[in-house]
Amino acid sequence: MAVLSRLRAAAATPLRLAVSRRSYGSAAQLQYDYDDDEDYYCHNDSQSEMEDSLGSVSGRGVQWVVMGDPFTNRQMYAEKLSQLLKVPHISMGSLVRQELNPRSSLYKQIADAVNQGKLVPEEVIFGLLSKRLEEGFYRGETGFILDGIPRTRTQAEVLDQLADIDLVLNFKSTEACLQKKHLGHYQDIHSVHKSMNKPLEDYYNKQKKLLNFNVAGAPGETWKGLLAALHLQHVNALSSSQKLSV
Repeated sequence: MAVLSRLRAAAATPLRLAVSRRSYGSAAQLQYDYDDDEDYYCHNDSQSEMEDSLGSVSGRGVQWVVMGDPFTNRQMYAEKLSQLLKVPHISMGSLVRQELNPRSSLYKQIADAVNQGKLVPEEVIFGLLSKRLEEGFYRGETGFILDGIPRTRTQAEVLDQLADIDLVLNFKSTEACLQKKHLGHYQDIHSVHKSMNKPLEDYYNKQKKLLNFNVAGAPGETWKGLLAALHLQHVNALSSSQKLSV
């Protein structure tokens, strides 16, 4: 993963300064910004095919980003994938909330942002992520499933200096799905989210790392469809057989 060298390089580049002048997301809306999915499911009309069955590099674990629309419950599938592929699920929302503790050196900075309705600086966000990746490196981690970041193209560019992302799994829902599940009142949020995600999708699509996945009608059906899209059925079958033999 060569995390340490990348962290040092990123810290020494002008991008580090650019990060401090931008903002990541509202600390007062962490529940929406980082964990913005509800437990609703939509029919999977189509899904993209991956060129690489695992989207990984030989000799290490996968390094994937999970992103997507609200109401797709992507966090649950990110956790299931992390367990299946034996890599940690790194939730940006969890990392930030862990610092909302009076004992944290970042508590005052984050709490002030919450109280003033301001944005959490990206230098804080990427500082937390860099620390987590470095700690994982020392523990022998070679991969991860990352959730909650990036949210913008700029963040994606910075992330590319910290890690070699293999695959970006983009969970999607449609307006028809929202109507079917009586979520029409969320269409405005869905439209805004879709518009904001477009530059990020274009960025990863150009790198040939984007896999769009339309969430299916139920958790079990969605999981099976996701495994098929990722060509991971054999991994899941092996994992299940190992559990049965224990």
